[in-house]
Amino acid sequence: MTLEADILATFPAEVRIPARLVADAVAASSAETPRMLVVLDDDPTGTQSVADLPVLTRWDVEDFIWAFGQAKPAVYVLTNTRSLDPAEAAARNEEVVRNALAAAGSADAGADSSLRLGFVSRSDSTLRGHYPLEPDVIAATVADVSGEATDGVVLVPAFPDAGRVTIGGVHYMRGTGDDAGKLTPVAETEFAKDASFGFANSDMTEYVEEKSQGRFAAESVIVLDLNIIRASADPQITAKAIADAIEPATNSTPIVADIVTENDLRALSLGLEEAERRGKKLLYRVGPPFVRARIGQEIRTELTGAEAYAGNTPSEAGGLIVVGSHVGVTTRQLKALTEQHSAARIVEIDVEKLVAAETETGAGDAHLDQTVDTVVEALRGGDVIVHTSRLLIKTDDPAASLRIARTVSAAVVAVVNRTLKTFPPRFVIAKGGITSSDVAAHGLEIRHAIVRGPMLPGIVSLWEPVDGPAKGIPYIVFAGNVGDDQSLADVTRKLSSTF
Repeated sequence: MTLEADILATFPAEVRIPARLVADAVAASSAETPRMLVVLDDDPTGTQSVADLPVLTRWDVEDFIWAFGQAKPAVYVLTNTRSLDPAEAAARNEEVVRNALAAAGSADAGADSSLRLGFVSRSDSTLRGHYPLEPDVIAATVADVSGEATDGVVLVPAFPDAGRVTIGGVHYMRGTGDDAGKLTPVAETEFAKDASFGFANSDMTEYVEEKSQGRFAAESVIVLDLNIIRASADPQITAKAIADAIEPATNSTPIVADIVTENDLRALSLGLEEAERRGKKLLYRVGPPFVRARIGQEIRTELTGAEAYAGNTPSEAGGLIVVGSHVGVTTRQLKALTEQHSAARIVEIDVEKLVAAETETGAGDAHLDQTVDTVVEALRGGDVIVHTSRLLIKTDDPAASLRIARTVSAAVVAVVNRTLKTFPPRFVIAKGGITSSDVAAHGLEIRHAIVRGPMLPGIVSLWEPVDGPAKGIPYIVFAGNVGDDQSLADVTRKLSSTF
């Protein structure tokens, strides 16, 4: 570990940049031809840093037409590709981009026929996911449809709200508790050991070379370090410095940005706006807060319990908290919640039993039937915590790891969906990326929703489903790897009538 203060002492101090300055720059560039960012979110947790934006779990042309008709600066598309193998992820990215471009050219249902689209590949702030595959596919699809070549792919994994920062081209995780103020290179954390998306390098230039298998050499990566991001107290001078640094980019050159604060993200956004004004064609591979800064959105204060239910009458049923993630912080959060929420009923889905049941006809169904009956009965009296057993079944085969994850997720989805159809809960919290994606799209059958804002400062988003059987039920998307040990209990307490 190293001290953040010592590293930052070698760089300029941050410069305060109001969100309105970015919003005005975006508005000026969109005055003649409106622009909308299409965010391909590889799990639904990317929405935790934004507010009042549409989100889709389906991506037919008519879905995009609905989203474009909301007249917002960005739309999130829940692709869930982190749960797919590379071929499936590539096909899904291509389909989303083609349909978005088709909808942007349609005059139906309020879509603007002159709408310009920018594409954002939102992924994990701890560098897990299909990189460089996804931006490669997006760039190739845009070129095939429009003939427009991508000059640069801007990598911004930083997520300061959750303790992920990039300094000197190196991506770090901030310490908490006794380790506050210390930084650990992300390759030295548990996330780098991910069975499907592990990596060895924290230096982003070397990460790019590693993940691209040498197609992009480390020295070919453009690094926008804090000397550039904080080039001047005048944001316009900084914007020009950033755009100048990007100028050499061509043929999807990787561009890495140092980010420590929201002001850094806003400075970067002004620079990207200037680069695009000059004609640079850019794609973005980013962590959650990038879109907020890029569109000039203010940081939304955390929602209160009353705001979470605004416009809807809360059910008398208990709430449903579904926990699927196995990272350490999730297990600690689950422990804190179960210890503090004594009124909640705890129901475990046995992962070993599910995996074994794949070879036993009816064994898995019987386990799920019993689980659903237990959950429904318990909801009549209060909140229910449904979690997968904490024993993580490991394998060295990434494909097998994904297959196990899908089996478990399918069981969680079945429990949620059958519970929803039998006795709708007061609220639903889903903990974990794949878990929250599948619960949204299949468990709750959400097709269109509006992201209302965060439940905790900068993290954990609330979706309001606008159609389907879950319409009006607050749905909380809670990433597996964010928050402190008390965060899950804090969110539950806001929504619960019995906690």
